[in-house]
Amino acid sequence: MIRTVPAATRRGPFTRPLLALSAATLIFSAACTEIDPNDGRQNTRTGAAGGAALGAIAGAALSRDSKKGALIGGVAGALAGAAYGDYLDRQEAALRSELGSNVQIVNTGDRLVVTMPQDILFATDSASLRPDLTTDLVTVARSLNEYPRTTVQVVGHTDNTGDAAYNQQLSARRASAVANVLINSGVSAGRIQSFGRGEDQPRATNLTPEGRQLNRRVDIVILPTT
Repeated sequence: MIRTVPAATRRGPFTRPLLALSAATLIFSAACTEIDPNDGRQNTRTGAAGGAALGAIAGAALSRDSKKGALIGGVAGALAGAAYGDYLDRQEAALRSELGSNVQIVNTGDRLVVTMPQDILFATDSASLRPDLTTDLVTVARSLNEYPRTTVQVVGHTDNTGDAAYNQQLSARRASAVANVLINSGVSAGRIQSFGRGEDQPRATNLTPEGRQLNRRVDIVILPTT
C-alpha cells in the first residue's frame, strides 16, 4: 500500500533554508526595534543580525525539528555575532578617545583600520620613525594589549612618485618599522604581520599634491579572532 503524505506535512528540499530565513528575519526584526543609529553600537547590531542568519540556517540544517533548530541556532548566532561586533565597537571608542585627530579610524564591521599619514610618522623618503612621533603608535599598542583577541596587519603605502619598485620597498620598510614599535611596546610578534603595497592601493588621485599626501600612509588593520 502506498502511504500518502498530507500536503500540509510535505517538506521539499528548500523547506529548511526557508524556515531558517524566516527565523533569522524575526530575530533581526526584534533586534532592530527602537534603534538609535547614533548610539555607537551599529557593529554590535550588524554582528548580531549576521550571526542570527548564519546560526538559523545552520540550526535548521542540523536539527530534526527545523523550526526549533532555526530559532536556537539564530539566537546562538546572534549572541556570537553581537559579541564580535561589540568587541570592535568598544575598541574603536577607546582608540578614538586616545588618538590624535589626524589619525583616521574606520570600523568596517569586521575589522578596524587605523590609518596614520606619513607626515606623522616619517620624514619624506625615509623609513626611520621620528622618536617624537611615536606616541600614537604606543597608544595603539596599549589598545592591542587591552583587546588581545585580535590579529594585526601593518600595511605600508606610498604615492606613485618615483620608481614603483623603490616605492614597494619603502612601503615595506615603513610597515616593518611600525610593527617593531608595536612589538617593542609589548604586543606579541605572533599577532602581527607587516608588508608593503607600494603605490598599488591609492586612496585618492595621484594627480594632485593633496591626493598624493593621502596615499602616503600606514594602515594598521585590527582583525578580531573567533
